Amino acid sequence: MVKQARVIGVGSYVPERVLTNAALEAMVDTSDEWITTRTGMKERRIAHENEFTSDMGYEAAVRALKDANISANDVDFILVATLTPDYVFPSTACLLQHRLGAEKAAALDIQAACTGYIYALSLAKGMIVSGLYKNILIVAAEKLSSIVNYKDRNTCVLFGDGAAACVVSADKTEKSLLIRETCLGADGSLADLLILPAGGARSPASIDTVREELHFLKMEGKEVFKHAVRRMEAASLECMKRIGLSEQDIRWLVPHQANIRIIEAIAKRFDLPIEKVYVTIHKYGNTSASSLGIALDELLREKSVDKGDNLLLAAFGAGLTWGAALLTRESLYE
Repeated sequence: MVKQARVIGVGSYVPERVLTNAALEAMVDTSDEWITTRTGMKERRIAHENEFTSDMGYEAAVRALKDANISANDVDFILVATLTPDYVFPSTACLLQHRLGAEKAAALDIQAACTGYIYALSLAKGMIVSGLYKNILIVAAEKLSSIVNYKDRNTCVLFGDGAAACVVSADKTEKSLLIRETCLGADGSLADLLILPAGGARSPASIDTVREELHFLKMEGKEVFKHAVRRMEAASLECMKRIGLSEQDIRWLVPHQANIRIIEAIAKRFDLPIEKVYVTIHKYGNTSASSLGIALDELLREKSVDKGDNLLLAAFGAGLTWGAALLTRESLYE
């Protein structure tokens, strides 16, 4: 029998500190009205100075393991999706492996920016279906406040910190979500549209890179918007096509929480009422790789997801990268 991959537990974590639009008004030339109408954001969470990506990831991971009713010793592999790791090396996944006490688990960081959660789901699905592993812990965590320039009003209003996690397993449970299909894409020719210019081997940290503020993310917002809508739509349509579903078969659309206008544009293209789109952007802003996972966790806790319901996940990020995943609620007794 062909093995199948399922999400059997989810969890998320956001820092306590809230950064409101009113607070941003005092920091840069902006306004609550400007931010809200253009992004849909009202507040975002900011990690404490001594709270790092691995710390937030740990909290989300513990909750996901509890939800899945397994221990860290049951985990075979840990995948961490992040563009703000604690260190360039060692990997944040290795730090989490040690802190969780997952002694039998291999560990790996992946970097697909805001699409990281879906890339991790696709990798985990492949690992399970191949028979190599049984339980894979996915963690998506970001401390974007560490690379945001709070003097740049075009970017500082957008981003927040947070983490999400899920357990992907070969087992079926009472509330498992079958990962039916994933569809990924990338276009490195557009890398400059969203980039952290310095800090890597091409431009190591120096007095000049610090002076020129090259350790903060840079974004061409209008171009990113244009590609985000088109690429997320294409990946979602391909994902549904592969398994013979249409937009009418989707119970919930869970998009990357980048911008309310992007989310509304995707819903309109799919002819989905906004009531079928799960939105958290007003509370947390854009938390990159973790945003989709945070939204999925909240959806599963706060809304009814019944047997046979289809969840469409879609994301887009720096790279450029994009992807979609189709999850379906199962029944343990089928």
